[in-house]
Amino acid sequence: MNLDDFLDRVRTGAVIEGGSAEHAFLIESAQDALRVSAELNSGYRTPGEVRDLLSRLTGRTVPESVTLFPPFHCEFGKNLTLGDDVFINMGCTFQDAGGITIGDGTLIGHGSTVVTLNHAIDPARRADMVPAPVVIGRKVWLGAGVTVVPGVTIGDGAVVGAGAVVTKDVPANAIVAGVPARVIRMTGAA
Repeated sequence: MNLDDFLDRVRTGAVIEGGSAEHAFLIESAQDALRVSAELNSGYRTPGEVRDLLSRLTGRTVPESVTLFPPFHCEFGKNLTLGDDVFINMGCTFQDAGGITIGDGTLIGHGSTVVTLNHAIDPARRADMVPAPVVIGRKVWLGAGVTVVPGVTIGDGAVVGAGAVVTKDVPANAIVAGVPARVIRMTGAA
């Protein structure tokens, strides 16, 4: 199993069976992500050093306009894509094995969590994981302490209120809040 094989499989939404080669690859890859995250979070880092560590974590060059305030936790890294001018505040946790894409100009409030894997409902298969990507559009604002669950798409220009739990897609330019998040109103932006 290599990274390309794993990512190809995850993109299909195929189950990652507990104990399988894919599961072992995920656990092994998590160790690399944990090492980079530990280095990122172990002391002061300049903005350039933070971006260099994010580039190591993701396996691709992170745009110079990306800003991240540690601490930051990420369990995989290689399925995380950050657009230009993305800002990620302190204390965020990303579980990106299923795929996280964050669009240009998006702001992620401190303490937010984005997850992309569900476990099987059947207790006999609980170690199995079902990947589902999260796509956060351009110029989105996630308030502090937001949780985004697997398979959600948040449209361009949307605002997610602090503490919301986003369990379904959010339309472009919507303002959502609550648990579960629901549309409060539209911003009127084009």
